[in-house]
Amino acid sequence: MTSRILLLAFAVSTLISSGASAQDNRPLAQVGVRPFYLVDTMKDGPLKDALKQCEGKPFYTKQFSISHRGAPLQFPEHTREGYIAAARMGAGVLECDVAFTKDRELVCRHAQCDLHTTTDILARPELAAKCSKGFEPADPVTGRKASAKCCTSDLTLAEFKSLRPKMDAGNPDATNVKDYMNSTPRWRTDLYVDNATLVTHKEFIALVKSLGLKFTPELKKPEVAMPFQGDYTQERYAQQMIDDYKAAGVAAKDVFPQSFELEDILYWIKADPEFGKQAVFLDDRDETDKGFDITKPESWKPGMKELADQGVKILAPPLWMLVSVGKDGSIVPSVYAEEAKKAGLGLISWSLERSGPLKDGGGYYYQSIKDITKRDGDMLVLLDVLAKQVGVIGVFSDWPATTTFYANCAGLK
Repeated sequence: MTSRILLLAFAVSTLISSGASAQDNRPLAQVGVRPFYLVDTMKDGPLKDALKQCEGKPFYTKQFSISHRGAPLQFPEHTREGYIAAARMGAGVLECDVAFTKDRELVCRHAQCDLHTTTDILARPELAAKCSKGFEPADPVTGRKASAKCCTSDLTLAEFKSLRPKMDAGNPDATNVKDYMNSTPRWRTDLYVDNATLVTHKEFIALVKSLGLKFTPELKKPEVAMPFQGDYTQERYAQQMIDDYKAAGVAAKDVFPQSFELEDILYWIKADPEFGKQAVFLDDRDETDKGFDITKPESWKPGMKELADQGVKILAPPLWMLVSVGKDGSIVPSVYAEEAKKAGLGLISWSLERSGPLKDGGGYYYQSIKDITKRDGDMLVLLDVLAKQVGVIGVFSDWPATTTFYANCAGLK
């Protein structure tokens, strides 16, 4: 009897595996309960009805689902555990934001100088002493906010690896280090902090390669004078990132290098065209260019056609830039999105699940549609417009299960 049961279990397992291969040829994904919670909170209508039909179906890894720094809605960002969680949730592309250490090794960190909010460095006196700027407590009398500045370039690789990650947060009103560090937003969690581990860029590559997924490394803008230490130039930094993939035997087609600096994109296009043709120009000109107006193409310097003429293939703005409110009160593609499509640019956007509860309009990422953003399920409405009307090829998410769920339901790649 036992042998028959085992044989039956094997047969069922084989059938499921063969069905998965025939349908998608990608790993099964674990999307959990959150996507269904989001569906439940949607306004009644055809989209909600269609998404509800996906409950109980298998889900598969999708390239449309891009992991933003791992899975930082709940896991410390840029950690091995966060990346594995993202892979389990079906992210087909994983991101490492690349910064350099004092000894010029590349590591995964959102910004070169964020160690004071993303690690325990301030609680480690021997390492905190090496920070560019030590902890300064808040002063309620003068109104001064608490601050610190601790950079990857302040530490050697060995020192960086000795740090313990935490959820990204710092309390600006703290008068001591403990209160400054203990400031995770209520809508996130510290449940997965204790055993989290930092990773180098090379470790990230090895992990993602072992998972059979694609890569999207972002070259972070240096926060120290370049050339660093006299001869470490921006171009050497940009090339070092690409060289790590070559050394690991990763095909260029599996890598989507990113940067907010157009000069980095143009460098890759010229110096390493196989990698450069998939380079992603991250657009934050709404914050860096005072003359930028999302509704006026003439204010975009350079314009969409100019970017395309320089060889840029993929453009990645924040979510809000790609949408606006239509005359009927619905979400529609923005002028920015339409102009990008006219120029033949592929579009990726960032970042879903980064805004917390949406009951108050969603903040920065929803600013162009804040008046019609009222419930958490509205992020699925936005996602539907981005996919079907704007035509984005991928969306970054702090909780990739949401984008994986939608991509499967919508039949996306």
